[in-house]
Amino acid sequence: MGQKVHPHGLRLGTVYNWSSRWYFSDKKAYRNAILEDARIREELMKKYSYAGVTDVVIERAIKKITVVIYSVKPGMIIGRGGKGLEDVKKIIVSYLKSYNEDKKKRKETKIELKIEPVKKPYANAYYVAQMIAEKLVRSLPHRAVVHSTMSRVMETGAKGVKIQLGGRIAGAEISRSEKYFQGTIPTSTIREKVEFAKFPALTKSGYVGVKVWICHNS
Repeated sequence: MGQKVHPHGLRLGTVYNWSSRWYFSDKKAYRNAILEDARIREELMKKYSYAGVTDVVIERAIKKITVVIYSVKPGMIIGRGGKGLEDVKKIIVSYLKSYNEDKKKRKETKIELKIEPVKKPYANAYYVAQMIAEKLVRSLPHRAVVHSTMSRVMETGAKGVKIQLGGRIAGAEISRSEKYFQGTIPTSTIREKVEFAKFPALTKSGYVGVKVWICHNS
């Protein structure tokens, strides 16, 4: 079961909270809000990847939308005097369909931004997967990269870490997958706080997929 179910989805509501927190009884509004959230999250994580954005949480109230961005380097998003926040707000507004269509709603609805720092970057699965992918793109030895990364993850106080690479690793002619373990990763135990992330690395030989599991001390 632990190999077939997304570790984060398996623990939603028990260990982890939802990344989109709101409720609409109207089916059309519900559908539009899900699509808007997905596009906002994807665009922000793609555009501010250099700032180490690991997650985007969106909360909606009747007349308020709160967007919380978790970043390893928050200063790079905020900019001098908070100028960068205006650019972030423009991106969010461009994807809010109902907000842009209804002029009255635009005046009433308030958009609030929060930039939260990630205190332990190597305890975050998404950041770890991104770092490994970036090093693989630069053609660094994959085994050295993985082992050094696992050591840094364990230094943060994690119970265990598992890293899986899949594709034409090191430019091999035939694609394969390799798994590396350190510590314990109980994937089927719901009460364990297991964080999971995946990130693609576009190397010269093609895509290499990077998957990371990190088990935290709950």
